Amino acid sequence: MIPAVLSIAGSDSSGGAGIQADIKTIIAHGLYAETAITAVTAQNTQGVFGVVECDPKFVSLQVKTVFDDIRPNAVKVGMVGSSGIVNAIAESLVEAQATNIVLDPVMVASSGSVLMADEAVDALIEKLLPLADIVTPNIPEAVVLAQHAISSEEDMATAARKIQEAMGGEGKWVLVKGGHLENAADDLLLTEHGREVWLRHKHIDTPNTHGAGCTLSSAIACGLARDFDMQSAVSKAKTYITGALEHDPGLGQGSGPIDHMWETR
Repeated sequence: MIPAVLSIAGSDSSGGAGIQADIKTIIAHGLYAETAITAVTAQNTQGVFGVVECDPKFVSLQVKTVFDDIRPNAVKVGMVGSSGIVNAIAESLVEAQATNIVLDPVMVASSGSVLMADEAVDALIEKLLPLADIVTPNIPEAVVLAQHAISSEEDMATAARKIQEAMGGEGKWVLVKGGHLENAADDLLLTEHGREVWLRHKHIDTPNTHGAGCTLSSAIACGLARDFDMQSAVSKAKTYITGALEHDPGLGQGSGPIDHMWETR
């Protein structure tokens, strides 16, 4: 049986991020992709020009119908724009007794457009963080979640520990992505027992990073769906995203998409 991965996220009309990036990533890993759409966006590589959110009850219905028929082996949660949707997702995942939950706290698009209201951030911290097995914030997102400024690797470690505490402490994993530090591509994985593991990769000099965060979190979910241990799932996902950035197709006039199919092209 092919393992299934459910992506709960927003739709990106330009195809580079969100649900579309997640589907491509899951397919690239040879798995079965399922979706629950939280919002429909009108966007491209230059920005987000419109957002229409789904009704929270309809988001819940999407999640329920997926679990009732083709139960996913892992779940990735991405863009959630309102507290109502956050609550709906949290309640649905608890009811379904979902496992292998990867939370990508998408707050701002790579173009700079804000995607999450302040009240939704508060709800995410209260309701979704404790449900996640791993959370994958970039530097700006980690600053918000930890309420701690980050300008160094030491700051990344402090923030990761604060986030882990908010998740419930031991047994939870945190991946703080260091790409927003100058010329950095090093990520910090804080293990379930509080050990720091630095994932060091070469910096890929490209402006085309649209959907990179969505892709990485989905790749981690794919690893968990295939029964990899968490550290292996993260490490393999990091290698995958590095290759996708290296082979970006140069599309668009802004921050362009990456190549999800680089390994088979």
